Amino acid sequence: MAQLTLADAAKSVARSKSALLRSIKAGRLSANRDELTGAWSVDVSELHRIYPPMSEAERAAVNDAPHTSELRARLSDALDQIQDLRRQRDRADDERRRAQEQLAGLQNQVAALLADQRTPPAAPTQESLGRRWWRFGR
Repeated sequence: MAQLTLADAAKSVARSKSALLRSIKAGRLSANRDELTGAWSVDVSELHRIYPPMSEAERAAVNDAPHTSELRARLSDALDQIQDLRRQRDRADDERRRAQEQLAGLQNQVAALLADQRTPPAAPTQESLGRRWWRFGR
């Protein structure tokens, strides 16, 4: 299996190193990291599983027009960032929904706890109304 450095892998698929690194960190692309130097190495077959290989004509066009290559790399970075932001937004929406459901459950529990659970006092009877405490001593 042929291994490429992150820079070589980025050049071979006309992407930026940061786009490949984001793919690695997101788990879409597997790569090995050298413990001593911290450099990433990507297997060629793994790289082409995600990013299609470029033909010689495409590679020559990219090499002839570095400006176009840079623009394509920026575009691919922007598209990767958009995908990452969409995933983050979806995760945040799920977390917000779960939090709202928990809050609704807690509100129901608090409402039940705060409800007046005392028994109402007995209605006064005619007999109790006729007797007052000050009349007992007379």
